[in-house]
Amino acid sequence: MVEKQNQNMNYFISNSNDPYFNLACEEYLLKNYDEDFFFLYINQDSLIVGKHQNTLAEINLERVNEENIPVVRRLSGGGTVYHDFGNLNYCLIKKGEKGKLVDFKAYSSPIIKTLQKLGVNAKFEGKSDLTIAGKKFSGNASHVYKNKVMQHGTMLFSSDLKRLNQLLKVNPLKFKDRGVRSIRSRVTNISDYLSSPISIAEFAGLVTQEFATAYPNSKMFSFSAIDIDQIEKLKSEKFHTWKWNYGYSPNYKFEKLCNYPSGKILEIEMQIEKGIITDIDISGNCIKKNDFNTFIETIKGTNHINNLIYNKIKSINLNLYFNNINYKELYQLFF
Repeated sequence: MVEKQNQNMNYFISNSNDPYFNLACEEYLLKNYDEDFFFLYINQDSLIVGKHQNTLAEINLERVNEENIPVVRRLSGGGTVYHDFGNLNYCLIKKGEKGKLVDFKAYSSPIIKTLQKLGVNAKFEGKSDLTIAGKKFSGNASHVYKNKVMQHGTMLFSSDLKRLNQLLKVNPLKFKDRGVRSIRSRVTNISDYLSSPISIAEFAGLVTQEFATAYPNSKMFSFSAIDIDQIEKLKSEKFHTWKWNYGYSPNYKFEKLCNYPSGKILEIEMQIEKGIITDIDISGNCIKKNDFNTFIETIKGTNHINNLIYNKIKSINLNLYFNNINYKELYQLFF
């Protein structure tokens, strides 16, 4: 149980569904205000990867590109999570004593209390999970900055749970790195356990009310025009960039074997550092050995990102280096 706190607590519910903006809000408030905050937000369909993860090893890139799903790296560690309009997210930013800042159970207890008042037997389990009937509805993570902690997490209310599996990586074994891998848990929606249906907006109001009870000096907060400008700047310069969302991934080795219907075989091994292909080796039964190193050197130095690789391949006369391989077939080898 959270004891009632004396510190001032600012609270608000974000009116934006932009994941880039809402994650920029978290960092901006953490690093630019010497006050405590609690706020809720709902993002459009998006994948949010942990700070120390290899993004390409976590997502189904083909599906993500087809559906134009935003992929955003957050400040905290942990695994990749799926956000949609049925998922309510919270962020708590709090000052404290160094060495005693992280307390998942205490800071998430208002969520547990909200649900228990609704007749839902929610529990805190493991290191940082909130569960109902043994299934996770909330994953939580934290990030410490100076004498402050930011704890945030999901609350699956009426989320499309099938979409998560569709958008995640099918075969992460192609990647060899030291990145943190997501651990899949059995998940559930809060709405399935409510005796009387309520909307996600009503649930957000109840959660906010419970946090306000835990922190009696709470007051409603609203951003100034200057705040909004700074958050938009942080969004465009960091959270909406390839460098942060993909290039920040740990260095990794990528390996893949392609067996084409025509009987052609190609195998690739690449070393990627800070998102850039630094070394590459390709072998197979359809390579023209003469001057193949020219092709290799053309690819090296390119960011390991789909549109850049495709454009690079399209700019090359593949007939000089391969027997009967088209651009789309070769592109498949790189992801």
